[in-house]
Amino acid sequence: MTKRNKIIYWLATGWLALGMLSTGIVQLLKVEAEVDNITQLGYPSYFLTLLGTWKILGVAAVLFPKFPLLKEWAYAGFFFAMSGATFSRIASSEPVNELLPSLLLLTLTVISWYFRPTDRKIMVV
Repeated sequence: MTKRNKIIYWLATGWLALGMLSTGIVQLLKVEAEVDNITQLGYPSYFLTLLGTWKILGVAAVLFPKFPLLKEWAYAGFFFAMSGATFSRIASSEPVNELLPSLLLLTLTVISWYFRPTDRKIMVV
């Protein structure tokens, strides 16, 4: 892996982890603005507990060494959560600026996954 690719990987992964961890904590704490946000999109508030837990566990899976299969599942979960958030906002006719956080995390997920080091990939024989 080239130095450039390592830098891209760690920058994207660091920002992804920070974004997912911070939003996961906010969701687990059921901050009032977040409860209003998710109920406005048509989801029940208990969904925040599920999303927050998955995000925090996903961050741990992506950052800790080994367990490449678990990392794949974490990346898939991040991708589904953020593409779902983006689509939910589009379907709710939210303003474009409301799409940016989920689009940013979706983009960071794809970049981190694509540039991950070989020892963090599943090797198919």
